[in-house]
Amino acid sequence: MGMNPFGVDPIALFADYMKVTGVPTLADEQEPDPKLSGKKLGVVNGAAWISLWSTYFGKLMLPGVKIINAGNEGVQLNFMRAHSLGRQCPPQTNIDLFCRYARDLFDLVQVDAILISCSTMNRAFKQVRDRMKQVGVPVVQIDEAMMEEAVSTEGKILVIATHGPTVKSTQSLLQETASRLEKSVDFVGATVEQAFDFLGQGKIAEHNELIANTIRQSQQKQPIDVVVLAQLSMSVFSFSYPDPVVDFGVRVLNSGETGFRRARQVLASGAQGEADSP
Repeated sequence: MGMNPFGVDPIALFADYMKVTGVPTLADEQEPDPKLSGKKLGVVNGAAWISLWSTYFGKLMLPGVKIINAGNEGVQLNFMRAHSLGRQCPPQTNIDLFCRYARDLFDLVQVDAILISCSTMNRAFKQVRDRMKQVGVPVVQIDEAMMEEAVSTEGKILVIATHGPTVKSTQSLLQETASRLEKSVDFVGATVEQAFDFLGQGKIAEHNELIANTIRQSQQKQPIDVVVLAQLSMSVFSFSYPDPVVDFGVRVLNSGETGFRRARQVLASGAQGEADSP
């Protein structure tokens, strides 16, 4: 096959990838939490590449739960195009597709809950929730719990995004969460597009350092009480900074941890119909 153009060891790449994802099996996952044994979580992603994050954090936070992913790059490319043209973002076609994906996951494997993992697509939550009420399946939006924690801090929130189409959806959800919890919200936003470019190049450490520098620069301008990382992809920041309170003096929330923790609560409780959601 000749030299590969990616600059990686393909055997190590595929070996590590398969250690995380495995192959589909009808057998229950091993070493389950007794409350989660036999449970299945359907994850609706905004692109196929992010399913590695969903699988990694899902298995980390939900021992014993079978993670079943849906999503493709067309979803992300479509809302990127809409955003670049100043059109509705996300497009209604994307929202309709998320409703179909969620129902397909139930029809195919009878998932016990649905998690929407895409922050840009958080605008689809209510329609997906209404669709899944028909079969009694709760729906979790991955950023809900993170936004609730941030708003409950009752201080200055720094919201960092690395992908332009996400910004409006994230800020809207933050404001909606504050209204639902009857809290005031005070936030500043920062968008670090270069970090998203680094992520696409596999430069995870560089991605994380740009985010860290953004936090430090913001703290030099004004007091920050809590940081919100707007996208699931940004959860890799925790690999470089596992204890952000030590490094920055404040909590840095990511949805890989908070979102799947919320899904765990829903699955363990056996909730039917809808999660605690806006």
